[in-house]
Amino acid sequence: MGFLFPPETDKWLAVLRIGLGLQVTVYALFLRSDWHQLFASTGKGLVSRQLGEAITSFDSPLIPKLGWLVALGSSVNIGEETALSIAWAGLLCMGCFLLLGLFCRPAAIIAWFLHLCAAESGGLLAYGADNFMTTGLFYLMLSPLPDRYAFDHWLVKTKPKDPQLLGFWRRVLQVHLCFVYFFGGLGKSLGSGWWDGSNLWRALTRPPFDIISPDILIRFKYLLPILGISICLIELSYVFFIWMKKTRFVWLVGIVGMHIAIGLTMGMYLFALVMIVLNLAAFGPDFGSLFLAYRQRFHAVFPENQLAP
Repeated sequence: MGFLFPPETDKWLAVLRIGLGLQVTVYALFLRSDWHQLFASTGKGLVSRQLGEAITSFDSPLIPKLGWLVALGSSVNIGEETALSIAWAGLLCMGCFLLLGLFCRPAAIIAWFLHLCAAESGGLLAYGADNFMTTGLFYLMLSPLPDRYAFDHWLVKTKPKDPQLLGFWRRVLQVHLCFVYFFGGLGKSLGSGWWDGSNLWRALTRPPFDIISPDILIRFKYLLPILGISICLIELSYVFFIWMKKTRFVWLVGIVGMHIAIGLTMGMYLFALVMIVLNLAAFGPDFGSLFLAYRQRFHAVFPENQLAP
């Protein structure tokens, strides 16, 4: 019970709300020009929405899809293009509401639903960022909103939330991330591709992720096995060292740095952003105090008079 319901403040919840609000807003803006091409019906879109929704229906016919919204719109004489535009505008507005902290609970629920519809209707084009966005928004809509930094809290003057309930939802997010990184690192470690750097080479040279020139990669090819092994070790050991206060800062910096590198070298900006948001919400609200603790420990080991020239 002490592990599952530790008393917590709502600082982590504010990080999660603001971070996911930024994520949803950027996601909608990134897809603004391609929204109709991605989700239009047969003969109008890049990939037929019906095909993606048919594949999704094999898992369960109850999974939300944009086709539901299009069908609802057609029942009140709203065309497909208009219905898709309303869905996009709704997603953008919900992201802005989450950023500001307005109507936090309804905004989180609607953002989760609309993003899930888009991710499942475009299943052939979805990837890890969509899965983690859905997961983060699911936890956010169930968490004890609003936090003290939201406009809702100032407008309605809500009572302070139960610290143990706040601690429970943060703990769920923490455990979920530990499973993600442990099994991700385990899967990478089972093959030889990450140990000899060949998987990194393939990932960085395969379109559309080939942002770095192959000439540069060849020049620094000896670093690829080191980076591959480092990624495996960071992910595998995340589940152990992220819990200890003495090593939490180092592993948090390492995992955030890894995702920044993924975003910059492969152009996977949305994936990098959502993973950084989830990590900072789960283990990073005390980032400043952890940094100060490491700084004090460093000066205790290496006094300033020893470091002076």
